Amino acid sequence: MDFLVKTGQLDTLRTDCLVVQVYADKSLSRSAQTLDEKYDLISRLRDLNELPTKVANCTWALPPAGAPFKRVLLICVGTTSQTLTRQNIKSAAQAVTKALKSKSIKNAVWSVENSSEVDSQVFAAIIAEAATSGVYTYSETKTQNVSTPALTKLTLHSIEKLDAAWRNGLQRGKYIGEGINTARHLGNLPGNICTPTYLAKRAQALAGGKLAVSVMDEKQIAKLGMGAFMSVAAGSDQPAKFIVMQYRGAAASNAPVVLVGKGITFDTGGISIKPGPAMDEMKFDMCGAASVLGVMTALQQLQPRKNVVGVIVATENMPSGKATKPGDVVTSMSGQTIEILNTDAEGRLVLCDALTYVERFKPKAVIDIATLTGACVIALGNHASGLFANDQALADELLAAGQAAQDRAWQMPLWDDYQKALDSNFADMANVGGREGGSITAACFLARYTKNYKWAHLDIAGTAWQGGGAKGATGRPVGLLMQYLLGENGG
Repeated sequence: MDFLVKTGQLDTLRTDCLVVQVYADKSLSRSAQTLDEKYDLISRLRDLNELPTKVANCTWALPPAGAPFKRVLLICVGTTSQTLTRQNIKSAAQAVTKALKSKSIKNAVWSVENSSEVDSQVFAAIIAEAATSGVYTYSETKTQNVSTPALTKLTLHSIEKLDAAWRNGLQRGKYIGEGINTARHLGNLPGNICTPTYLAKRAQALAGGKLAVSVMDEKQIAKLGMGAFMSVAAGSDQPAKFIVMQYRGAAASNAPVVLVGKGITFDTGGISIKPGPAMDEMKFDMCGAASVLGVMTALQQLQPRKNVVGVIVATENMPSGKATKPGDVVTSMSGQTIEILNTDAEGRLVLCDALTYVERFKPKAVIDIATLTGACVIALGNHASGLFANDQALADELLAAGQAAQDRAWQMPLWDDYQKALDSNFADMANVGGREGGSITAACFLARYTKNYKWAHLDIAGTAWQGGGAKGATGRPVGLLMQYLLGENGG
């Protein structure tokens, strides 16, 4: 999608649709007032009590003959002009994109007015991100009723001049939106297409410039001593891959942030096989890996002065004569032994070896992203990702980033009290700790491999995808991660 900025009078705007801001108290933005003075359009809607009076509510209007725009869309963006918030802007932008998409509108102009404390760059970025992700449509494996995104150009207009911050914000939002769409698309692909090899090829396609990519095969993985990872891969005919993407945007002396994504491209549960209903949704078990690829896609476009390493551990979890069995004991890369009581608790097994591996980067911080536990879904539903951390400053940064991006997380405890649940009579630890506090004991397992650096774990089992009629990947938490990495100024 193309994003532009433009200044000038409303009566010169030739477009398929003009988007105009109004407020719940029925006050009007300057552009709405101008529109009303020229065409008496808003007053007529007010008289009919058809002005939108709730945030993100829209009202369509047809302008009189001779107007340069074919349609007008009124969008409520706040209680008053002083109550614009990030959430209101995002909700409004999502509603606008949905409304434009429903009418197959290709070219629209949003007449913006920002009288709140929301920075203009942030305002523009929110609109561009919501619009870019809002026009996404999955069509990869469809042959019928395939439609291309309707909205191809969105222009931000103001009667007053829009400065460079608006342009910078649009660029940032566009590329973050494309990163979100990358994660969504990878998550939506079926498991017979999106294999570990496919993920590796997608990562390699990003290589160039400041981004270097390397992929290890099973022989190299085994040589490193990643016995926990290989125990999960044992039952699959699809070869496992260990993918490392290094974005070098700053001096080598700057310690990188490392992102580790769980990439189980299909999870049957292994020998501890899952129930059949909704098992198709286990293609989404690689959404942590997809989010890392989404972030690296955005970084490659935005080119910030940061060092970021993206690591993906990719395999299927399948039952077969070669598969790991409950009761087996494996040795992780760290040398610690693990009694596998449940082969469906495989995410922590692939992640623990990756978390040991990334010590070599001497990281500023490590964040793993994983659809790890159903227990987290029970605890938090689909509104917030579960956040666990061994460093409170890092946790606070991620919580603030999630709030700013409206891609929220909620901090969960990581107390030593829970560690006892992982005791084993036959190994250094078990891979599960019982039903009680399941998301916490899973994080406690990972914490045993992260003692040498600052670490956070995002359990996205409830937020990475939706089920039911709206089934599909969400692209979360790409927004949160990009907000954390870039901050407000995008540097």
